[in-house]
Amino acid sequence: MWLINSSIGRKLIMSISGIMLVLFLLFHGLMNMVVIFSADAYNAICAFLGANWYALIATKGLALGFMVHILYAMYLSFQNLKARGKERYAVTDKQDKVSWASQNMLVLGLIVFGFLALHLYHFWSKMQLVEIGHMLGKHVGDIDKAVDGAYWITYWFSQPVYAIIYLVWLSALWFHLTHGVWSSLHSLGLNNQTWLPRVKCISNIFATLVVLLFVSVVVYTYVYQNFVL
Repeated sequence: MWLINSSIGRKLIMSISGIMLVLFLLFHGLMNMVVIFSADAYNAICAFLGANWYALIATKGLALGFMVHILYAMYLSFQNLKARGKERYAVTDKQDKVSWASQNMLVLGLIVFGFLALHLYHFWSKMQLVEIGHMLGKHVGDIDKAVDGAYWITYWFSQPVYAIIYLVWLSALWFHLTHGVWSSLHSLGLNNQTWLPRVKCISNIFATLVVLLFVSVVVYTYVYQNFVL
């Protein structure tokens, strides 16, 4: 199959799955911003999503997209290392022209994946997973707090250790996105001399916007809970 057997096809799959995940991050970041203005409004959104059928379908789709993205990333990285052979140990002038993020995309991706596991434990396992369990007749957590996303945001981000951990995670995510968005658009055809500088600029702006949405919630919650109240 062309999409799987050819390098262009594999890059196309990486690009499409990456764009899908980036759009989810944008939605998730905008959704989280609501908690700064109204905890009740944020919880209403959490209840609307929750364990409803459309949210479960979206969750499965995101999980599939993420697995495809990371597996193809590891496969492409392995293929690139194999193709370069001993040349990967050589120091060349060409490397100076390549961004640090592009040279460490796999490492950055693994860091993001590691922190994602923590994020799923902090939020998904306390919210949607609890609702799913109760739907199946199993008591796997506090159902009252399962739709109280504002509570969990306050609980975790008011603690300095977790606030710092999330900021480190978001820093790695920023580096990953700055190159990832550019690479996706590049693979989809926006790679001529006119669009290349524009795409790099758009990628940096978009990555910064997405990450700042998440950072603002972490910083606001920590400062408000520890220095205002």
